Amino acid sequence: MSADDKDRALREHLLYLLRGGGAHIKFEEVVKDFPVELINRKAAGVPYTPWQLLEHMRIAQWDILEFTRSASHVSPEWPEGYWPDKSIEAGEDDWHRSVERFREDLRAFEELVEDPSTDLYARIEHGEGQTVLREVLLVADHNAYHLGALVVLRRALEDGSGGAEDASG
Repeated sequence: MSADDKDRALREHLLYLLRGGGAHIKFEEVVKDFPVELINRKAAGVPYTPWQLLEHMRIAQWDILEFTRSASHVSPEWPEGYWPDKSIEAGEDDWHRSVERFREDLRAFEELVEDPSTDLYARIEHGEGQTVLREVLLVADHNAYHLGALVVLRRALEDGSGGAEDASG
């Protein structure tokens, strides 16, 4: 296998992973028909609502993308800046806006991987040893983890066994 073939294969594998391939659930499957009446509900023992979790995923993915693309990017404060204000109750438009912004940033990551001029192994100059490859894997891992949590949270809220309460409760 030539170096070009290996590079192309790696990019295809990364795109498959980013898009929820293999054992990972796809973002679109999780958010499709998500009941809007549940987006501000909490299950017993879970410190966040579905919308807060979606926003966390969106903020983290955006931050990793911008870090990867720009030396002038300033990351939010950890950990507070990676979660929305817990006093905000999301509306249906907020949910849809979060979904769309998540999609846009995920697509930007995919474009970065698809671009053959992107050196996946090169160190990010303004980083501390990170590479584009590492950041892509980080996003795929973080998204997969939290998409699974969102699925479980939805199930708990839908079946009512999770002791659901409003976000303010």
